[in-house]
Amino acid sequence: MEMKLFNQKAMSVSEIGVHMERLYSSSFSCYRNQPGLKFSQRLCSCPGVSPNNRYLSKEVISSVNREKLSTETYLSRFNGANGVTQMRVLEAVDDEYGGVVVDPEKLPSNPNAFAYVLRSSLSHWTMKEGFEYHHAERGYVMLTYWIPEGPSMLPNNASHQVGVGGFVINDQNEVLVVQEKHCDPAFIGLWKIPTGFILESEEIFTGAVREVKEETGIDTEFIEVIAFRHVHNVAFEKSDLFFICMMRPLSTQIIIDDLEIQAAKWMPLVEFVEQPLIQEDSMFKKIMDICLARLGKRYCGLASHQLISKFDGKPSTLYYNVMETHNTNCIGN
Repeated sequence: MEMKLFNQKAMSVSEIGVHMERLYSSSFSCYRNQPGLKFSQRLCSCPGVSPNNRYLSKEVISSVNREKLSTETYLSRFNGANGVTQMRVLEAVDDEYGGVVVDPEKLPSNPNAFAYVLRSSLSHWTMKEGFEYHHAERGYVMLTYWIPEGPSMLPNNASHQVGVGGFVINDQNEVLVVQEKHCDPAFIGLWKIPTGFILESEEIFTGAVREVKEETGIDTEFIEVIAFRHVHNVAFEKSDLFFICMMRPLSTQIIIDDLEIQAAKWMPLVEFVEQPLIQEDSMFKKIMDICLARLGKRYCGLASHQLISKFDGKPSTLYYNVMETHNTNCIGN
């Protein structure tokens, strides 16, 4: 992707045409597998391209005119000052915000044709053009355009990454611990609980179960979120949410992940807590104090509960504490 294309104003029309052909050729393939382009009354979004008029050369437009676009687009008829006008636009449906959602299965297969029809479509839908970079993922680049007057109210790209740690303890009062293969030299020799990042569209509790299984081979059952930590400006300058989960083991045989884990074992709880690196670190020590209080039934964590909200109609997981007298797991503070 040639970033200068969107910032350099002095490029000639022919130079821009060449750059656009490269841009569309390299980025268009991602469209066929994306969930769709969305254009709303408040926001116009499109991954991968910038359809500004000045970025299309005469050569590109000429090649597009030779394409049989009628098989890949539909004609929109509307009344203008000079009577009824027909324009080739991308096939789309209205959304709930007064915008349109483009059908990704009916995009032009030719990159030049796509550039030309996208330009016509935007002229028809918004009478404006000009996108800004919003974010990039491995398979696409997202560009956005804020249609109303005034500053953009579009939220920035994702601001947080979410991690989980599994505090797994068995009936012998042993904690499942690991030593990571790649770590800061200051933490060499530290036995720690299995940790990792949750995946996109993955629940916190299922992510904790998966991470423990991947690193140690141990099957577990999620019990509660014991606590969580919030810190800012870490990896990629993002904020970090880290959830410590109390978990029950369902198996005993350890099979380590050779790519990430140097060693794993069941360690007596007392020995685990007394490690110097844990005792000397206020964060680690506090987490262990909370876990011990939970084991002693002097603290209650947050259990997961599945609910559906009328706001979006989607199932959600709400984590909260249930204080009931017949709850034998904990009695609370």
